[in-house]
Amino acid sequence: MKLAAVGSNCIDHYSNIENGKCYAGGGPVNMAVYTIRNGGSASYIGPIGDDEYGKIMYEAVKAKGIDVSHMHIKPGKTAVTEVELINGERILGDYEEGVLANYHLSQEDIEFILKHDIVICDLWGKVEGQFKELKEKGMATAFDCATRPEDPASKIAMPYSDYLFFSSDDGDARDLREKMKAYQEKGPKMVIAMLGIEGSLCYDGKDYHKYGIVECDEVIDSMGAGDSYIAGFLGGIVDGKPIEECMYLGALTATETLKYFGAW
Repeated sequence: MKLAAVGSNCIDHYSNIENGKCYAGGGPVNMAVYTIRNGGSASYIGPIGDDEYGKIMYEAVKAKGIDVSHMHIKPGKTAVTEVELINGERILGDYEEGVLANYHLSQEDIEFILKHDIVICDLWGKVEGQFKELKEKGMATAFDCATRPEDPASKIAMPYSDYLFFSSDDGDARDLREKMKAYQEKGPKMVIAMLGIEGSLCYDGKDYHKYGIVECDEVIDSMGAGDSYIAGFLGGIVDGKPIEECMYLGALTATETLKYFGAW
């Protein structure tokens, strides 16, 4: 798979680790990293600031083998989330968008994206309004709604997303299936709900497909597990695998990420 990961990136700044520890991440960035780990190739398209965090992001992403030719350095601040680690739990603090706040894909960016197999963006990527153009140009599209499929950005992207992902704590409940059906009827080929320890559920417009988890001997950290699932699932889709196998590949990729601290 050749993945175009578009939109949000973020430095997670842990204020109470080593007098301030920074980790590069953000959903699309994570998915690009996992795609490389799975043997594919990936590009990241999006903005970073010309600050110290931007340097950290650029070097970290480049070191993973991701194409950074369309990672744009803009005057200003790189997106950052303040995080504290307290008794093993992450406590999320302030989030500053920085140069992401007014991000927009250029025509050059769009032409570059079209050279890939599929494009993925998430809720914070700022390009949901351009999914229509990408779709009309024949691009396979995927969108991660996080926990907010009803968010305005999700609703804008939904009709032009071939593969719509979201996370839910509700389990495989009847109302969840009804919501998935309603989302699918708005345009996506498939709607995939990631259900944590209950696995995942996929609706393809006709049938619901359920898959559990791949057992992990020792769970170190859940950061990035959902992004891992998406990368594994889309890799299977691009390779023409059956839905159940795509779900297995998603679960397998997620379990690998559970084994270490941090998203990557």
